[in-house]
Amino acid sequence: MIMQDFTDEQLVAAYLKGDEKALEILISRHLKFLYNFVYGYVGNRQEAEDVVQETFVKAWRSIKKFNKKKKFKTWIYRIARNTAIDFLRKKKDIAFSNFEGEDGNNPIIDTMADPEPLPDELFDRQDLGAALARVLEELSIKYRVVLTMYYQEGLNFQEISDYLEEPVDTIKSRHRRALIRLRQLILDAPKIEFNP
Repeated sequence: MIMQDFTDEQLVAAYLKGDEKALEILISRHLKFLYNFVYGYVGNRQEAEDVVQETFVKAWRSIKKFNKKKKFKTWIYRIARNTAIDFLRKKKDIAFSNFEGEDGNNPIIDTMADPEPLPDELFDRQDLGAALARVLEELSIKYRVVLTMYYQEGLNFQEISDYLEEPVDTIKSRHRRALIRLRQLILDAPKIEFNP
């Protein structure tokens, strides 16, 4: 049996016995899915990459504590979720008023770009996926995460329930509400012309 065919749990055991290749396979196996999952929380590519990297570092540091009776995927998703939530808390705690000078001016706020696109930028955009991503960012994190896990990662409601440690009925309800809210956001969004 080649190592690529090992289960996650077998790879963890192989790594703990000293096989570094096993850890590389685990990382490559879960990297894309974890990135999509974390992106659902943070909504920014660079920040998602940073959180995923921190997730793997935390997993590596505590892999000896991994309960072999549990699923590795559930374990690492829990680490990713907690890391993303910690990241968002830290980000929220930055007080921009701390950057004010004696004159009351704040160079951080003064140099921040206006997040609203200019009219000519709206007309130049051709990627429908980018427009959908913008609408998705309007959803609350709890809705965005469920949609990401269900549609991008192909997980079923029970798996999402296991990863998020919430009742399956809550996940189903959240999924339904997310779709309703997403539909409303799309209907309310300003019409953007896309040039084929």
